[in-house]
Amino acid sequence: RDWIFEKTEPKEGFVSTPYDVTIIGDYNIGGDAWASRILLEEIGLRVIAQWSGDGTLAELENTPKAKVNLIHCYRPMNYIARHMEEKFGIPWMEYNFFGPSQIAESLRKIAALFDDTIKENAEKVIAKYQPMVDAVIAKFKPRLEGKKVMIYVGGLRPRHVVDAYQDLGMEIVGTGYEFAHNDDYQRTQHYVKEGTLIYDDVTAFELEKFVEVMRPDLVASGIKEKYVFQKMGLPFRQMHS
Repeated sequence: RDWIFEKTEPKEGFVSTPYDVTIIGDYNIGGDAWASRILLEEIGLRVIAQWSGDGTLAELENTPKAKVNLIHCYRPMNYIARHMEEKFGIPWMEYNFFGPSQIAESLRKIAALFDDTIKENAEKVIAKYQPMVDAVIAKFKPRLEGKKVMIYVGGLRPRHVVDAYQDLGMEIVGTGYEFAHNDDYQRTQHYVKEGTLIYDDVTAFELEKFVEVMRPDLVASGIKEKYVFQKMGLPFRQMHS
């Protein structure tokens, strides 16, 4: 905000288009930013910057020229998005590219901000990947249907990955954040069903006790929680990669 936007300009020769967007709050931990960029460019948008996984200073300097800022991880990046909305008039929206149903929904919401060409392209891209999605679900859903999952991570995953599990027929019985604000919880409620256990910044002891009571079929969390649940005989998914 202070050291780039206030002191630099986009590189000479930068030409804006009506389809310029940014990916904000994606750290490319597991190649997520590349996958997001591919999908956005497939529907006809031009990604002029991504923050900050695999990003560059030149891209950061381009950011104030975007038509829309697309926020992947809302928690650390809503501040800069709001600043750009106030100072440069750039609208922003949170999107979710975890799991096929949310990818399709998010592509449609993003496309709705643009013209009919982008909307048509979004439908073509969704249709293009649907057979791949159907094949994965057909293979794994019969084994996973009805399995219970508890999630505990930071950032956006406690809400964003819920539908990815549900696409496979799994049920989220508990989810929570290592760090979150009130608006994160407001954004979580529509992802989970009534009666889901939601916890905030639990200790290792508290989480272990919750899991003992809920007895999920899978725990999805971080590396420091891994060994406790493996010793309890529960399958574990390391969610940060």
